[in-house]
Amino acid sequence: MKSGFVSLIGRPNVGKSTLLNSIIGKKIVITSNKPQTTRNIIQGIYTNEETQIVFVDTPGIHKPNHKLGKILNQQAYYSINDVDIILFLVDANEHPGKGDNYIIEKLKEVNKPVILVLNKIDGMSREDILIKITEYKDLYDFKEIVPVSALKNNNVDELIKVITEYLPDSIKYYNEGETTNKNIDFIIAEIIREKVFSLTGDEVPHSLTTVVDSIEYGRTSNTIIASIIVDREALKKIVIGKQGSKIKEIGIRARAEIEELMGKKIYLDLKVKTIEKWRDSDKYLTEFGYNDFER
Repeated sequence: MKSGFVSLIGRPNVGKSTLLNSIIGKKIVITSNKPQTTRNIIQGIYTNEETQIVFVDTPGIHKPNHKLGKILNQQAYYSINDVDIILFLVDANEHPGKGDNYIIEKLKEVNKPVILVLNKIDGMSREDILIKITEYKDLYDFKEIVPVSALKNNNVDELIKVITEYLPDSIKYYNEGETTNKNIDFIIAEIIREKVFSLTGDEVPHSLTTVVDSIEYGRTSNTIIASIIVDREALKKIVIGKQGSKIKEIGIRARAEIEELMGKKIYLDLKVKTIEKWRDSDKYLTEFGYNDFER
């Protein structure tokens, strides 16, 4: 068996989480059209009869404005140095920008295979794709360049074949059937966070996090108490909505997905709490699990 660790890096909102879900064949990472959705190092495990690839999904590299942002960048940089292969994801519909050039400069400091993945090729002609390949080929000596549509699962199988050629190990790191290293509390909290994203405006997602306070397991149903943390009272009102309409809809959507995940009826109790400047507080960053990976 060939195996190895592969990091997914790129600017925010280029489709890293969508690609990981497409590769694994099930949803293990939340997705959103809002940047910086991924907040933790998440491992997705792809296994077939001959191959095991441990994908590391990372936060989008960006200019940080608070301690949380610095930690997210730190996680992404760590993954560059601690894997066997790097997938550099870009949006094929955009020209290389300052963010891409910044990442490329970081890649020049490491000595490992880098595969460029041109994502979001939906609707692009073959000629447009070839032009984009040429555009990026001059910026860095990529081992391979693979165009894909993560959303439509287009050419993802070819990407797996290309990655397999560079896998260095022959160890099976995870058991058959395992698809992620994250526990159930983390996955549930992320599902809730995704539903908040989908039902609120751009000003809310960057300022909130979600935490599972407790899970009570029953024979036929489970009871989950979870908190949505925001940093301003005005955002708390937005999340709750008029007469509680927004938080009710968040709960309905999250509960449906959690029930599918756990295979049981779920009673979900959502609370919205305001903690000012939590993104700059070492105490809360640690309490909410963001400092776990700090190096």
